[in-house]
Amino acid sequence: MRNLKITLTAIALTLAAGSTAQAEEGMWTFDNFPIARANATLGTNIDQAWLDRVRLSSVKYGGCSAGIVSTEGLVMTNNHCVATCVANLSTQAVNYAQTGFAPRNREDELKCPGGTAEILTDISDVTERMRAAGAGLDGRDFTRARDAEAGRIESEACGGVAGKRCQVVTLYRGGQFKLYTYKTYSDVRLAWAPEDRAATFGGDLDNFSFPRFAIDAAFIRLYENGAPAATPTHFKWNADKPVEGTPVFVSGSPGATQRLLTQDQLFTIRDVVLPMDQLLASELRGRLLRFSAESEENAFIAMDPIVSLENTYKRGLGRMRALVDPAFMATRAANEADFRRRVAANAELTARVGDPWRELAAVQPIQRETYAAYALLEGAAGVGTTPVAGGSQLFLWARTLVRGAQERDKPSAERLPEFADSRLATVQSGLFAERPVHPALDQVRMEWWLSKTREWLTVDDPRVRALLGRESPEALSARLTTGTKLGDTAVRKALWEGGIEAIRASDDPMIRFALAMQDDSRAVRSDWEARVQAPTDRASERLASARFAAYGDSVYPDATGTLRLTYGKIEGTDVPGQRFGAFTTFDGLWDRATGSVPFDVAPKLLAAKARIDGDTVLNMAVSSDTIGGSSGSPVVNAAGEILGANFDSTVLTQRNAYGYDVNVNRSVIVTTGAVTTALRDVYGMARLVDELAVR
Repeated sequence: MRNLKITLTAIALTLAAGSTAQAEEGMWTFDNFPIARANATLGTNIDQAWLDRVRLSSVKYGGCSAGIVSTEGLVMTNNHCVATCVANLSTQAVNYAQTGFAPRNREDELKCPGGTAEILTDISDVTERMRAAGAGLDGRDFTRARDAEAGRIESEACGGVAGKRCQVVTLYRGGQFKLYTYKTYSDVRLAWAPEDRAATFGGDLDNFSFPRFAIDAAFIRLYENGAPAATPTHFKWNADKPVEGTPVFVSGSPGATQRLLTQDQLFTIRDVVLPMDQLLASELRGRLLRFSAESEENAFIAMDPIVSLENTYKRGLGRMRALVDPAFMATRAANEADFRRRVAANAELTARVGDPWRELAAVQPIQRETYAAYALLEGAAGVGTTPVAGGSQLFLWARTLVRGAQERDKPSAERLPEFADSRLATVQSGLFAERPVHPALDQVRMEWWLSKTREWLTVDDPRVRALLGRESPEALSARLTTGTKLGDTAVRKALWEGGIEAIRASDDPMIRFALAMQDDSRAVRSDWEARVQAPTDRASERLASARFAAYGDSVYPDATGTLRLTYGKIEGTDVPGQRFGAFTTFDGLWDRATGSVPFDVAPKLLAAKARIDGDTVLNMAVSSDTIGGSSGSPVVNAAGEILGANFDSTVLTQRNAYGYDVNVNRSVIVTTGAVTTALRDVYGMARLVDELAVR
């Protein structure tokens, strides 16, 4: 453990915003991983072949990460990553969240409704094509030209081939564009999940903290043509007791970071985006908690949404603390000043890139003014976390059906990018998935959204008047959610296949509502693309060019929800507000337990206490560079053996959205030893233990 006699505000952060990456910093792409530097830092000897094996053993599952651990498609991820699957497969009478899911044989593994998984198989550079597409254009013409070119590239590469998906990924905020090709699986089955209390011991109080005592692990299985997928490339299972100081690598798909943003852009996040998102999330949480308390059925259907929302809120709280920390922001400012000095010292570079900082600063007043409408009426994906319609599944289906019908009447290159030909298979997969619908929960979400939209945009805003008409948020949300038939997959499929004529002829209230708000929501989106996104993208592209000129390829890109590799060591930390060792054990769990929520041990786990070696390491801390989306990421050693799965990080680590600090950043890992113990000694899953070839 690093023993640091410092104060938190004096930590010298090594930020990627302007400087080269240091030590264990960086969420690196697999085609630009610093092999030599990692080996020198860690004393390892990995090579390109090792990287390829890790990449092909890594899985993206929904919004989470995972790792293949057998030759027959078995994949380990986190329990909270399969929570929606568990909820969709459960009923009040058979609640797998309470009992755990432990099928006695493979035939009893159940398909996760709408579940998809994918493996990155190839990366190619398409930067020149993407840059040429937007050359000489401004505003909405620029964004649409880029979107259309991305769609063409994806269609050319994948061409509707089943089991294959292509995605043009923007890196370095426009500095590079890469085509990622994936092998996809639409048949994903739940193979094992513990009792929810075993995975969430400590509840929200322990969330984003360490020590932790959670078996936050689960297994899914990939299927092809009705049979388990053949996966000869996979991680070897290593359930040995971990050793402090061991070098480790974490492979996963981190969601999003903002380390390459300018200071002016971060001020907008600090002053506008985060405060609004946090306030709205707090109220939605309150409404869901009230709804949950009204009945056992409500508690059952609201459990997963509440946990997810609490996670989002706490993560936002950690980020806000970073942005109001004077030392943190001063260090970022110093790095930006160094970057600007380097550019100014190069006359040719200055002439080529101009002053992107000034251009980005000019966008901020517009973004501050338009963010609320964009977030509430369109959903500010990639910017904030406020969900449109409160995340109502019924409304989101309606909007997809309406927009899909409107967009498919156009040539692919002229559509909204999410409806390009290359992406329609993904849209249809989500739209036609069989999953339970809870109108009462959707009503709470929509009522919250309608009331907050009225509050933030004001009663006199014509868009609010058009949205509500003469109804109250309470009455309108109730009418829409009780009257719609979109919970029926056959109805959704008929509307999709019927196209725009079916949409216009529909008398479904949710379809009518989504159709009526299209003009206003599309106008908000167009305005954002023209006045915020386009000038931001153009300036950011030149900023990226300047960064490459100043620092070379030693700078890694911001996280984009695509596969990355980071590295570090198994170790605790010793800084103010965060002092702990590297490990927790089952004995620590028994000692921490009080018998009262949230420190009550799951019944099956408690019943197995006598069979469990108390010295078995349960969770461990690792100094890797991770963020939301890294949940489920396999943690592997230099031999390519899996040692655990990332499931959390500490509150102080949430500042890693904006910068990495090796002294503070700690990922929280559930160990393979703990998972083996749970499978063998608690849940009677000897067949999975055998499949893992536990030594």
